[in-house]
Amino acid sequence: MLDPSMKPKPVLALIGCGRWGVHILRDLVSLGCEVHVAANSTASRERAVAGGAASFQERVEDLPAVSGAVVAVPTVWHADIIRRLMPRDIPIFVEKPVAPDAEEARQLAAESSGRLFVMDKWRYHPGIEALRDIARSREMGPVIGLSTWRLDWGSPHADVDAVWILAPHDLSIALEVLGHIPEPRAAVAESGAKGLSSLSAILGSDPWLRLEVSELYPTKRREVRLHLREGTAVLADGYDAHVEITRRGPDGAPLIEKRLVGDAMPLYRELEAFVGHVAGGPAPKSCAAEGALVVNVIARLRAMAAAAPKATRP
Repeated sequence: MLDPSMKPKPVLALIGCGRWGVHILRDLVSLGCEVHVAANSTASRERAVAGGAASFQERVEDLPAVSGAVVAVPTVWHADIIRRLMPRDIPIFVEKPVAPDAEEARQLAAESSGRLFVMDKWRYHPGIEALRDIARSREMGPVIGLSTWRLDWGSPHADVDAVWILAPHDLSIALEVLGHIPEPRAAVAESGAKGLSSLSAILGSDPWLRLEVSELYPTKRREVRLHLREGTAVLADGYDAHVEITRRGPDGAPLIEKRLVGDAMPLYRELEAFVGHVAGGPAPKSCAAEGALVVNVIARLRAMAAAAPKATRP
């Protein structure tokens, strides 16, 4: 029997080593991977070297042979980088959204032949998985709806607006908890200098999804609330290690239970799933078709918001 310690290191490419890519590099190295980085700035080179990258190249085409690739470049470059990687015939893990265009995302899904997956880290959050399990077990009756709030002040992304960055998270949460994305019904939005600064939307009816994303809130909020016939289950913050379950007691007062879910980091868990897939294991969550669906739904919600009556400010 072979000693597991003698197994060769997974050899992966990381395209991009910026603000988020440096965390991906950290976790891939922690998972025992040999990581070759491609990026186009001196700062990225410095981050790659400091983070333990095995090599650094400025062009994707100059990377050595690898068994898989993680793409963490600005959203508007996703499609170009994916297509430049496709001739290698390797699994590709791309940051969400797949592309900021519904037709482009659909084409990428059609061209990828089961080799493209989306980094929807919230599907790996222990709290979201707990809400999913509560919904499926029907321990609190059938699901009525799901509410999500993803609010912040400003956005560090210069290439696309806040809605393209924030909304994919909540639609992927719907995929994980409800098992599908409900049909869009209505949306309103606020515009900013880069496009849309906020979006509020209602999808479906049984169950429904209510989401609100914005870069106009001075206080950061990340909340997911599952509405059930017999109460609610809430992940009140992305760093909470529990979900709060509330039922109505015999006297009408709320009965509150804090159910521990653990504090495993979603980024590490999704990268662990991808590395396992590269080694021959099951595919990670969020295939390219689901990624394209998310982009299509956002495009439809944006169109609904554009068509909605506009309020007149005094």
